[in-house]
Amino acid sequence: MAYFEARNVNLHFSSFHALRDVSLSLEKSDVLVICGPSGSGKSTFIRAINRLAGPLSGGAMSFDGADLARMPARDLHRRIGMVFQRFNLFQHLTVLDNIALPQRRVLGRSKAEARARAMALLERVGLAEKASVYPVQLSGGQQQRVAICRALAMDPAMLLFDEPTSALDPEMVGEVLQVMRELAASGMTMIVVTHEMGFARELASEIAFLESGQVVEKAPPGEFFAHPREERTRLFLSQILHHQAG
Repeated sequence: MAYFEARNVNLHFSSFHALRDVSLSLEKSDVLVICGPSGSGKSTFIRAINRLAGPLSGGAMSFDGADLARMPARDLHRRIGMVFQRFNLFQHLTVLDNIALPQRRVLGRSKAEARARAMALLERVGLAEKASVYPVQLSGGQQQRVAICRALAMDPAMLLFDEPTSALDPEMVGEVLQVMRELAASGMTMIVVTHEMGFARELASEIAFLESGQVVEKAPPGEFFAHPREERTRLFLSQILHHQAG
């Protein structure tokens, strides 16, 4: 069994069939990149992993041998961290407390231990000097790096990224991608929803292309970019690569 596995996953929102027989998997330290047009089910899929998108209509997901549907929510959210498109930081807390407070509440760490872990992570992403400021005082790229630190502070076994750069100004994208590169190099298991094709080409173990809630194509990066099998994949790649080149 794979480290993470989704088998024939279906998900409905009322009469809308959001995910259709999605089967994807990855091994420990792999980076699975999911791409596709807007509304294709990419974000719904990774939110479903963390049970943020309602119960599955069919199929199953497992992580490290355990059925995710049966895993206590506290364990699930501790073991599988998530970084959101819009940061989701607490605006009334300092950067340091945004990272330290969840550790104290969920992991039971002491105040000193949680703050030390938070500072070490801020140092790692080049934001130690911002520990005492509030999110509103940070750029989008800085806020997203803080959000990544908050997820890492829980010592997750896998991280989910839901379009982590799409809300950022173009000049801030690179600083977030660099942190993600370093995470991949350190062996972090990641599932990344993104349109950043350079990142996908460089770091993905496998790329999955979704449309209308279905997996249209999945392949290692070299094969995905050089020899896409499906016409729909070729069209998507030509459009997005042309846009990013421009």
